[in-house]
Amino acid sequence: MPSPGVEPRDVAVVDVGSNSVRLVTYRLEGRAIWTVYNEKVLAGLGREMGQTGRLSVDGAEAAVAALRRFRAVIDGAASQEVYVAGTAAVRDAVDRREFVARVRREAGLDIRVLTGREEARYSALGVLAGCPQAEGVVGDLGGSSLELVRLENDDAGDGVTLALGPFSLGAPDDFDADRVRRLTEERLAGCERLRSDEFHAVGGAWRTMALIHMAMADYPLKIVHQYDIPASEALEVVRFVARQSRRSLEQIEGVSKKRVDILPWAAIVLESLVERLAMKRITFSAYGLREGLLYDGMPADVRGLDPLIAGCAAIGRRQGVSPELGRAVADWLAPALATLEPVFGERDAVLLQAASRLADIGARLHPEHRADLAFIQVLHAPIAGQGHTERAFLAATIHARYGGSGKTPETPTIRRLLSREAMARARVLGLAIRLGCDLAGRAAANLRDSTLRIDGDRIVVTAAPNCADLLQGEQTGKRANALANALGMKLEIRAG
Repeated sequence: MPSPGVEPRDVAVVDVGSNSVRLVTYRLEGRAIWTVYNEKVLAGLGREMGQTGRLSVDGAEAAVAALRRFRAVIDGAASQEVYVAGTAAVRDAVDRREFVARVRREAGLDIRVLTGREEARYSALGVLAGCPQAEGVVGDLGGSSLELVRLENDDAGDGVTLALGPFSLGAPDDFDADRVRRLTEERLAGCERLRSDEFHAVGGAWRTMALIHMAMADYPLKIVHQYDIPASEALEVVRFVARQSRRSLEQIEGVSKKRVDILPWAAIVLESLVERLAMKRITFSAYGLREGLLYDGMPADVRGLDPLIAGCAAIGRRQGVSPELGRAVADWLAPALATLEPVFGERDAVLLQAASRLADIGARLHPEHRADLAFIQVLHAPIAGQGHTERAFLAATIHARYGGSGKTPETPTIRRLLSREAMARARVLGLAIRLGCDLAGRAAANLRDSTLRIDGDRIVVTAAPNCADLLQGEQTGKRANALANALGMKLEIRAG
């Protein structure tokens, strides 16, 4: 059963954007956000805005057809809540009212047309939904506009909406890099107040550039969310994109042919932002406006939860594991592991809690393949709130928890993302979780009657006198010895 406050609910979000019209249905489990279904149509509503001030005729037809289908999907899915948001093209079009009325009449959907300030705020909240520790400035590039907003005190702060979407800069007509750069510089005038070391890039065009960078860098983990690179490397990739022909861009793995039309314009905008706002690091976010709407609708106490811990707990629940087990394992391990030198600083405590929620993720997998299958699931799970290094750490931890050797699947990924120190700590944590689960027989209550502590060069496992029999198992002894060896310590097991 779900823990209190995390009863699942289904929510649908329809995003009527300048380039794409998209439906995403979500399953919300408290702070955990899961994408159930995702469908988009690159209608190009804003393609003619620069010339006519009106929505594209063909784009409107494609959008309405898509929205009629989306309405049918939503009705069949019986979503408990439905959000429908219109952004820059709908907001600025002279025929906005006619389009909104047509959508209401033909598709049965009421579009909430967001102001520029609202769009910027929801985009920033979306970044926080996916990475609560995010700092700096969020930039959400749509087809017609760019929203820039500063993150302040775990909320959206000062922001601005600019006519810097590719369609506002002349796309998809012939690309003139010098002209686009000049227009971009003019429209960014006055934005220096938003200077920041950290920049969070949101939007399909910029996510595509993240994939291009991965291909150029031979990066092994093809997950865009929280993929971060130095600003210098971002400049290299955007200048590469701006120089390429359409044909060359289409041949790059992961580049949508329909995105190619706007990529050079998006590249120039990012280049100008990096230089004007003196950025040092770019982090790409797969979360944006849609997730911001969901995050804004959560109760304050739910928003305050950690999405990584919540996501790991939700996966555990799907395996039929009692949520009490993960909490008990974390509480049992915390005093001993807190004596070790930190590897991830303050994040060590969060990663312990997250890994413990995954303690029995492989319970229903085939025992001969459990370690590898659990590793792959954790490495690629769509759980927010973790960087790529943390993702690799948790996967390596769970591999060790299920008896995996020091060599994990996807070895190049792990070697690239984890230092030797982090890899060694993942093995220690995995073996400690394995010991805790086996000592307790996967019963959370049994851990309350035993302790794990580090005393100098010894690791000490104890149990209350009335529960001393918990320590008698041959398997328990093996698990404890494995942990002691990984720590380079002696083992002591005693009652009392």
